[in-house]
Amino acid sequence: MTGLLRRHRAVLLITLGLLAAVAVVVWSGQGGRTAEDLDPANPGPSGAQALASVLDDQGVDVEVARGADALDDTAVDTDTTVVVTSTDALGRSTVERLLSAVGDARLVLVAPGPGVTEAVGLGGQPSSSTLGSGTRGACADPSYDALVLEVDTTLAYPAAGGCFRTDDGDAVLVERDGVVSFGAGDALTNDQVLRADNAAVALRLLGEDERLVWYVPSVADLVGDDGVSLTSLLPDSLVPGLWLVGLSTVALVLWRVRRLGPLSTEPLPVVVKAIETTLSRGRLYRRAGDRAHAAAALRRAARTRAAQRLRLGATTEDRVLVRDLARHLDRPVDEVAALLAPDAPTPASDAALITLADQLAELDREVRRT
Repeated sequence: MTGLLRRHRAVLLITLGLLAAVAVVVWSGQGGRTAEDLDPANPGPSGAQALASVLDDQGVDVEVARGADALDDTAVDTDTTVVVTSTDALGRSTVERLLSAVGDARLVLVAPGPGVTEAVGLGGQPSSSTLGSGTRGACADPSYDALVLEVDTTLAYPAAGGCFRTDDGDAVLVERDGVVSFGAGDALTNDQVLRADNAAVALRLLGEDERLVWYVPSVADLVGDDGVSLTSLLPDSLVPGLWLVGLSTVALVLWRVRRLGPLSTEPLPVVVKAIETTLSRGRLYRRAGDRAHAAAALRRAARTRAAQRLRLGATTEDRVLVRDLARHLDRPVDEVAALLAPDAPTPASDAALITLADQLAELDREVRRT
């Protein structure tokens, strides 16, 4: 083995060198890439690297700010548009920092949820919607007129002057006081930016100013009290209904309750002994002439006691119990089966039923003795 390695040492060194060079090239080629949705450095189908590259080719200075600290260190003026993707990573504290850093600049929020729209003061609850084969723009801003926006699913916002209306009357693109909500985030992705007029809509949305700050928020910037409350996720009209249902439930409980104090105990007027119940049931069987039912009950009880004494378990099959019991008592299997088996013949008379009961009792005593 040592001689073989010495003879092929040069080949091994060259191979290892090539592998190292390939690893370095691959590692350097992946530098700066990410798999986050709508990230300007993501070349995958859900990324937005194509849109960022086209904006840069069109003369827009694209600068990426990852995290709230990077955004605070970025200079933003009135000639700058700030676009925020991954809005689901925003919280109350990071929204406040975002608004403070943006100032009077134009702010574009991509698919903001109810918590973010409430925090920035847009109002209204967004709803999930579909555009079908696309919707044509008819807006107060003529730059979007006659453009067709086409995505599979989108968020729509209740607004009177929005663009790209859905069937419910809500708008996909809403602008209020310099803050723009764009619910069709998929239109910016590498996979869908070329559908219909999505590319033109994206360029006019983000290329209005000479400079674009692409803010990618991080959940690491959130603080402990940034959780989303339940009331922010519910429609305003649903809260009074929930209060009404709760009060109605309490009123129903108070109406139907029978006592408010502790339960009172009462002694039973009659105590029935177990033997009396057994004798009464036997008399009913005798009066009804149901010897088959009585014999089945006797055999079932005998099988249960025999299984317990032989430690076979309650789930043992009847044929296995009969076989083991016959072996234990050194009796023929057919004889034991005629006594215990569920399909054994039914006694033809009351005397035969009494004989069967005596035989089962003797069998039980014999099992106990052995």
